Amino acid sequence: MNSDDREIIEAFRDGSQSAFNILIQKYQKKVYWIVRKMVIDHFDADDITQEVFIKLHSSLSEFRGESKFFTYLYKIATNYSLNHLSKKKRETQRSTDIETIDIAADDKSSGELIDDTARTRLLEEAIGNLPEQQRAVFNMRYYDDLSYEEISQITNKSVGGMKANYFHAVKNIQKFLSSCKNKELMENN
Repeated sequence: MNSDDREIIEAFRDGSQSAFNILIQKYQKKVYWIVRKMVIDHFDADDITQEVFIKLHSSLSEFRGESKFFTYLYKIATNYSLNHLSKKKRETQRSTDIETIDIAADDKSSGELIDDTARTRLLEEAIGNLPEQQRAVFNMRYYDDLSYEEISQITNKSVGGMKANYFHAVKNIQKFLSSCKNKELMENN
């Protein structure tokens, strides 16, 4: 844990609410994007981010400093995101209500490349279709560039399990993107 965070946490433990506000200012955007990449929806991400900081406020006195503070905060954010996804899955039984993306626009020939916006939407859809654990591991590794050891600490799972989850996530994304490409080719013939 870096000395700045240590000093801020100690000040909070000594009763300084402004110290906690400093932590919020320092980490709110990072937490939001961790959550957003997992739950996709902006409004859900906002709500969960707020819940994460409420949880942090009540549990910060328990933080022992054995890991980096950000790893501790990341773990809270990941757990809240996974809980949200599980709850949402139970409520809706995960109906596949994801927009169908029209890969080939009317004015494009089949040989042209997909534009960046469509590619990004396809990737988001592919990630959104991953099982929750694979999605979490993929986001942590691919977007946040966390090591498997850090992911293991956050999820309380083995490093080998995290590597397997990431491998399967990549394969599932490739399979999804390949099927979209095949669908595009069939529609254009």
